[in-house]
Amino acid sequence: METTSKEVFFDKDSLIVSKTNLKGHLTYMNDVFLDVAGYREQELVGKPHNVIRHPDMPRCVFKLLWDQLQQGKEVFAYVVNLTKSGDYYWVVAHVTPSFNADGAIIGYHSTRRVPNADVVKQTIIPLYKDLIEIEQSRESRKAGLEASYQKLLDVLEEKELGYDEFVAHLMLAA
Repeated sequence: METTSKEVFFDKDSLIVSKTNLKGHLTYMNDVFLDVAGYREQELVGKPHNVIRHPDMPRCVFKLLWDQLQQGKEVFAYVVNLTKSGDYYWVVAHVTPSFNADGAIIGYHSTRRVPNADVVKQTIIPLYKDLIEIEQSRESRKAGLEASYQKLLDVLEEKELGYDEFVAHLMLAA
């Protein structure tokens, strides 16, 4: 899909909500999700959640997210998503595993909010741009992912913060 340079916004009091199965295929989307992304529910149920993944979103952030989720941990992350028309929108995502009565992970639940625009412009976009450049500059996708993931870890170490602390710090600073 061809992307545009048009940013889509949603109300600061609205929440985008989705649920997926263990493989990341959508099982539920609320109306805000559908309205912002520009899809009908029938178009998305059973599709991989990454159907809305914007090409400017570093793969290493998703690696970190999935690593934590598969350990049963919740994750907060800044994410740029893609609409059906190729536009984009930024969110702060809170993703949690869903558990059955026996404590086994059976899927994932994500709630997204409007992020602070200054944090996105001043911190997240430059960081993600660097990570994408690293991912694209290596001889293979795997090497690019490994190098950008290491860069992300280096940035966090320099700030003496874990990823969740980094995101929480940015959310509180806003």
